[in-house]
Amino acid sequence: MNIDKANAALDSVYTADTPKALAEAYAAWAATYDSETASLGYLLPFLIAAWVARHVPSGEGPLLDAGCGTGLSGPSLKALGYRDIAGLDLSEDMLKIAGSRQAYSELKQATLGGPLPWPDGYFRAFFSTGVFTISHAPASGLYELVRITKKGGHAIFTVRDQVFESGGFRDVFAELEHNEKWRPIEESPWFRCYAIAEPEALVKTFVFEVV
Repeated sequence: MNIDKANAALDSVYTADTPKALAEAYAAWAATYDSETASLGYLLPFLIAAWVARHVPSGEGPLLDAGCGTGLSGPSLKALGYRDIAGLDLSEDMLKIAGSRQAYSELKQATLGGPLPWPDGYFRAFFSTGVFTISHAPASGLYELVRITKKGGHAIFTVRDQVFESGGFRDVFAELEHNEKWRPIEESPWFRCYAIAEPEALVKTFVFEVV
């Protein structure tokens, strides 16, 4: 069953203890990722379009899909009028699938938490779903994402409940606000990231304006 295979794949990415191990886990999952996450009722790549549309007028860009995976978000945003979308991911195999969707203007391989290959203030906004989660991108990855987002632009991303406190997100949020790098705009309630499986898996969407 897809749902059993998806749960096994989730276990493999949640237990990866290095970026290399995580990239290998996603390489193994890439070919069946879309169908298996669909069997879980994975909502986030599609739902994030609602927050992007609320804060970024259609047609404005460029936007960055940070941790784009197979590019599930790109076609939804393209359908809403966003034409200039870049994607980054640590997995070359996932990026190949994202490229096949014809929704991204550029795709680059990079690891969140390390340096990113764009200049200061390059993007109108970045968005990210399912990336700030168990054994994935660290909270410190937000510093570089904010750096490459222009003043007046937006940071739109989800954080998994299990890492919000333990992963230092609250501290990074406070530091960026204290240093006048961003200000909070919107915060969702905790909600399920899977409509069908994993009812205890909760995330929250955060929106900040870069200043």
